Amino acid sequence: MLKIEDITYSVEGRPLFEGASATIPTGHKVGLVGRNGAGKTTLFRLIKGDLALEGGSITLPSRAKIGGVAQEVPSSSTSLLDTVLAADTERAELMAEAEHATDPHRIADIQHRLADIDAWSAEGRASAILRGLGFEPEEQLRPCSDFSGGWRMRVALAGVLFAQPDLLLLDEPTNYLDLEGALWLENYLQKYPHTVIIISHDRGLLNRAVQGILHLDAKKLTYWTGPYDQFARQRAERIAVMTAEAKKQEARRAHLQSFVDRFKAKASKAVQAQSRVKMLEKLQPITPPEEAKKQVFTFPEPEELSPPIVNLDGAAVGYGGKPVLRKLSLRIDQDDRIALLGRNGEGKSTLSKLLAGKLQASEGRMTTSSKLRVGYFAQHQVDELHLDETPLQHIMRVRPTEGQPKLRARLAGFGLMADQADTVVARLSGGQKARLSLLLATIDAPHLLILDEPTNHLDIESREALVEALTEYTGAVVLVSHDMHLLGLVADRLWLVKGGAVAPYEGDLEDYRRMLLAGDEPEKPKAPAEKPKKASRDEILALKAEVRKSEDRVAKLNDMRDKLAKKLADPELYEQARIGELETWQKKYAEVMEGLDRAEALWLTAQERLEEAGG
Repeated sequence: MLKIEDITYSVEGRPLFEGASATIPTGHKVGLVGRNGAGKTTLFRLIKGDLALEGGSITLPSRAKIGGVAQEVPSSSTSLLDTVLAADTERAELMAEAEHATDPHRIADIQHRLADIDAWSAEGRASAILRGLGFEPEEQLRPCSDFSGGWRMRVALAGVLFAQPDLLLLDEPTNYLDLEGALWLENYLQKYPHTVIIISHDRGLLNRAVQGILHLDAKKLTYWTGPYDQFARQRAERIAVMTAEAKKQEARRAHLQSFVDRFKAKASKAVQAQSRVKMLEKLQPITPPEEAKKQVFTFPEPEELSPPIVNLDGAAVGYGGKPVLRKLSLRIDQDDRIALLGRNGEGKSTLSKLLAGKLQASEGRMTTSSKLRVGYFAQHQVDELHLDETPLQHIMRVRPTEGQPKLRARLAGFGLMADQADTVVARLSGGQKARLSLLLATIDAPHLLILDEPTNHLDIESREALVEALTEYTGAVVLVSHDMHLLGLVADRLWLVKGGAVAPYEGDLEDYRRMLLAGDEPEKPKAPAEKPKKASRDEILALKAEVRKSEDRVAKLNDMRDKLAKKLADPELYEQARIGELETWQKKYAEVMEGLDRAEALWLTAQERLEEAGG
């Protein structure tokens, strides 16, 4: 069990924690969330003992091992597999000692301990972890120096997973993983045998891989059981209740103050006025938690072009040698929302560069609308910003004739307000740099927007804002992302990039997820189903009646939910004497929400059956 008790800590005089406490049960998987800059990474450093607390304590079971991902694996001649094996220091030390030990008793002890920690299967376990994170068996034998920094970060992650510490601390691990690696990690963490705390803005990961949410807000820690969506819903309800309570108290305060102001000078009312002054002094101010600041992305709207805006006919593309992708026959219209699926190295980025005009087709034809404008965002572009320039200077370069008020309005449309507009890029956060890069990619109102991992460094509120902006955007979108939540809300077409080819993926994202977790083998194609018989008029009328009944059921439950929410917003319900009544209403609310979920599912099923019948 991890116990955080009444901790206090400041950075450069700014308090990050003031009397913060939380308890994490042993073996729980927990998501640590909070605004950027709130102190999440600092908390990890405090838990590891890298920083000294100013007050309070953090305790773990004696001899518990804490593990986190190193900033980067050094560029060495050691193979990936040996680097991961070395991460289990106990095994490595015992194996080294076994080679030189001469005392029979010590040799026996070493062998027993090696058996206890399953040392003989270590190579297979390490290889499986590396494979899950995207390294083929032959790549695992190559030296670390053969790989870029991003890939070496995957090796660092593999090492800490292999070592299996009692408390695993992961800080945004999916930022350097592709979709396949992120799904593998999600599945691995669900089965991890010890305690995990993970800082992440990946909503899918926080919904499927954790049992609780540790929320850092206003210098305090609050532990909520359940996945992220449940936390978000419960917190919104709490904010609504406390806001209503604060308004009610403010009205009472104003009423008491009005009495005091009117009668404090009258001798006949002096006692009553003094009594109300004391009542005012006893009123403890109620401050509801601040809701997350609304984030924005404002994409300029392109004019409409005749379809298709891009057409590929037998095209091939590569980098001068053998083509990476061949026989591409694809079409993109302006209203398309396309997600590219496929393992790292299969060619998703190559296809993105072809569509963006950064690579030319080596065979076949690629035709585009004569007026087509393409916006392209890739993660490396964030790293290519000019660190010594401000965001304002960046857009002045691409819009030299526009006045400063309009340029600043453009920046504000991407959440970069006056302070950030005049701050050099080197001092901006990762999320702010990503916003600037997205602004530069979309400034010309592109008809086709290509986004390669746009959510790295964006917090949850920013990701939700990006979803809203892409939903309203009137151009085509091609997405590469490890964020399943984003893909599920934005994409309506899936293209699978595999084996040098690109083809529409017939399943949905959940089918793709299951396929990957089952071992990357696609299901055998099913025999074509017999053409269904056309439904009769009576059958269609019956289905329409079922849809109407379902709609009525949903409407009634929505009405019940609204009434119960209003009841739960009554501050008097939270007084100690009415706790039993509060629990009854909360139980009713939960039952209605559960019934609403079922009713909506039945309504969707009825609607689908009606559509299939041609009604």
